[in-house]
Amino acid sequence: MSAIRPLIPLLITAGILIGGNGLQGTFIALRGSYEGFSPSIIGVIGAGYSIGFAIGCIYVTRLLRQIGHIRTFAAMAAIGASCSLAMSLVIDPTAWLLMRFIVGIAVASLFATVESWINAKVTNANRARTLSIYRLVDLGSVTAAQYVIPAAGIEGTVIFSIVAIAMTLSLVPISLADRSSPLPPEAIRFDPVAVWRISPLAVVGVTCVGLAMAAFRNIGPIYGEAIGMSITSIATFMSAGIIGGVVLQYPLGVYSDRLDRRKVILWTTIGSILTGGYLSLGAGSSETANIIGVFLFGAFSMPLYSLCSAHGNDHAREGQHALVSAGLLFYWSIGATIGPLLAALLLEYHGPDVFFVYTSVIFAGFAVFTVRRMGARPPVPPEERPGRFRALLRTSAYFTKLAAPADKDDHREDHR
Repeated sequence: MSAIRPLIPLLITAGILIGGNGLQGTFIALRGSYEGFSPSIIGVIGAGYSIGFAIGCIYVTRLLRQIGHIRTFAAMAAIGASCSLAMSLVIDPTAWLLMRFIVGIAVASLFATVESWINAKVTNANRARTLSIYRLVDLGSVTAAQYVIPAAGIEGTVIFSIVAIAMTLSLVPISLADRSSPLPPEAIRFDPVAVWRISPLAVVGVTCVGLAMAAFRNIGPIYGEAIGMSITSIATFMSAGIIGGVVLQYPLGVYSDRLDRRKVILWTTIGSILTGGYLSLGAGSSETANIIGVFLFGAFSMPLYSLCSAHGNDHAREGQHALVSAGLLFYWSIGATIGPLLAALLLEYHGPDVFFVYTSVIFAGFAVFTVRRMGARPPVPPEERPGRFRALLRTSAYFTKLAAPADKDDHREDHR
């Protein structure tokens, strides 16, 4: 435990941020519906967040190098908290779109700052334990945050204020940490075209995950409301999908390390298609059936990002892994921008039954592409791969560096 103690303030900060962001994502959809926004408008607002997130991912390294970690974090936390409060004052779709766009930039910058800081302090001796705690913090924070909504209600300004308080409080642990500050991170090369050349399958895969899973995170609450779920049941529905995403991560990862990784990607994609089909055709309006179905849907769908990232890294040369990580996060953001828009339009004009038809169609297209790529390129033998599967969070490119054993030179710290 003593090896982890210096990282505790950073992990607490991450937990507060993850919980506040997860709460706001679900709440905005429900509150927008309560205010009379159409599903398509809610989808546009969700897309605004994803665009901001992509921009934040691209430019945050430059900001960290110019003003340092703590100043970047303080500025972005203040911006995020202010936007949350502003949304409670101006109930207007255009204003919310602008605020969510700015929040996307701020949240991407906050995650990158924390994960870059953790990466600078972690060692290979405590890396595995730190990652395990971080993933538990992520799961616990997002899941618990969903139940703040039924407890506080969607009316009034309470949840807007809670999110603002969370972003403000996230400053406290990181400010009370030890006075050492990491060196500015090295610039991460950004070249989406190069990433496509390295692995078209990984690019198409993470884009499809963005198209489907961002739709679930942003429009899933509207789907639950449309089939007659209570606010508490919607919280459980969203939590079930998130928790389900953890169940098969490691078993699928282990098999993908031993086999042609593309076969595991294909099996997992087929599982996503089948569970989406069950939710569309078999679950109906039953709360129990939908919660069980979305748990299984999450179990198959959410590991796909990590599996595709691992496949991309299988084809990357030495020194290209950070490039691949940044590029795949960008392609995921493109999918995450378009996905909520498409899903919201379908739900608005064709009803909730088509919501998971949409995800199944997306994954069916990816399955066909996977089969074609399996015939176009030989597999990378397990013994020739640069690393094993790693369960990734889609928070920043620095998480991938955190999840990989680093060279000794990567752990230099600047004690200022």
